Amino acid sequence: MEVTEGGQYGFKESTNVTDKKTPLQLSTTSNGTMQHSASPNSDGFKTWVQKALWHGGSRYDAWFNAVSGQVGQVILSMPYSYSQMGFGLGVFFHLLYAGVGIWTCYMLSCLYLEYRSRKEKEGADFKRHVIQYHEVMGYLVGSWLKKAALFFNIVTMGSVAVVQIIACASNAYYLNSKYNKREWAIIFGGISILTCLLPSFHNFRVWSIMGVVTTTYTAWYMLIAGLLHGKIPDVKHSAPQDMEKFFTGTTNILFAFGGHAITVEIMHAMWQPKVYKYVYLWTVGYVLTITMPHCIVLYSKFGDELLNHSNALSVLPHSVFRSIALCFMIGHQALAFGLYVMPLNFMWEKVLGVHGSPYMIRVVCRVPVALVLCFLALLFPFFGPLNSLIGSIIMSFSVYIIPCIAYVLVYNKKTSREEAAEKLPSWMPKWNGIVAINAAIVVMIAVVGFCVGSWASVSNIIKQVHSFGLFEKCYQCTAIKGK
Repeated sequence: MEVTEGGQYGFKESTNVTDKKTPLQLSTTSNGTMQHSASPNSDGFKTWVQKALWHGGSRYDAWFNAVSGQVGQVILSMPYSYSQMGFGLGVFFHLLYAGVGIWTCYMLSCLYLEYRSRKEKEGADFKRHVIQYHEVMGYLVGSWLKKAALFFNIVTMGSVAVVQIIACASNAYYLNSKYNKREWAIIFGGISILTCLLPSFHNFRVWSIMGVVTTTYTAWYMLIAGLLHGKIPDVKHSAPQDMEKFFTGTTNILFAFGGHAITVEIMHAMWQPKVYKYVYLWTVGYVLTITMPHCIVLYSKFGDELLNHSNALSVLPHSVFRSIALCFMIGHQALAFGLYVMPLNFMWEKVLGVHGSPYMIRVVCRVPVALVLCFLALLFPFFGPLNSLIGSIIMSFSVYIIPCIAYVLVYNKKTSREEAAEKLPSWMPKWNGIVAINAAIVVMIAVVGFCVGSWASVSNIIKQVHSFGLFEKCYQCTAIKGK
């Protein structure tokens, strides 16, 4: 792999990436810029520790980042979605949206590689610049799509980041009800500001490994606890009961497989971005193992009772293992906040003109972003219904519709396909087949996700706001105390 001296956000590499033969040594200078050296023992043990624990750009780092960003608090609300959809339709849409997520992420990864290839041929230097979603769309398609992508991705990532604070507060309240959820949200909102200290996606290695461990434990805990609990008396499985509940459930699952909103930034942090398509395939495969089994088991054991519990941990009996799961999920949600706020930090830095400035200047400039998100978390104190709202109205466009449309527009001409940085493998459908698949996804997501899903989600959210109000002090706390 051809590597030049790197910058604080990544490094320039050849488009034709090969396997990395020589371990990279990374050290941090006084202004926060990471330097790369091929000398295996140049800085001794300190450099080795920094490289092992802090600087990550391998396919494994990308996998940990992708899995940590793909699932988090959504594993707690997906059993609630199954209680809205039923067994058969729940499994069907679970697998359907997983497949759609894989396809659209592949489209997006191809567009990133195309952008990177063209810009580097023009002499662009990305040592001190992180490529982002809207920049790819604007350069390859036009300013109109750049503006659309910027809007949808800001709202998507901002909303997901807000949800993490709300979920932290909810889980903390299950552990200790001495403080209400709003107070917990203020506490974790303050803690979340510390994520401003992480320079880029290169620096999430330890945290992302912890993120995978925490969600895996929680998912398997809910599966085993559900099996040991047995069915509640007179359990009923009446889903789907009505259209509103059903499509609220489908859009929550749509939300679950929309984690590739941060695909471009993760790819930019990789030493070999060309292999990300395989990384994401393995990501979704693993995600299915920690999202589907416990949903089936919990709905089987608790049935319609889950309709009253958007957080599945609330139906399980108190135990040390449940407390561990709650603590783990709080930790994961803090990590997920950092993953989704990072692209917003980059955008804000570019607006202020400090994206290439020294580390501490950028840290200070990021603080207002975290403060705004904390305020929004206090404004909307519920995260189950909010997932569906984000998935249907915003995420439908940002991570499903826009990549499919952009790919067709970029490669519509035969010459563009022949000169593509990432050529389609021979086993994939011909161009007309690609267009047909993308068109089908756009229509399906627009109808099922955006139109019908938006109606169901907005109806549901209006009910929540009417019943509990904005800035609610302790959403669903009465039901929890009554258990």
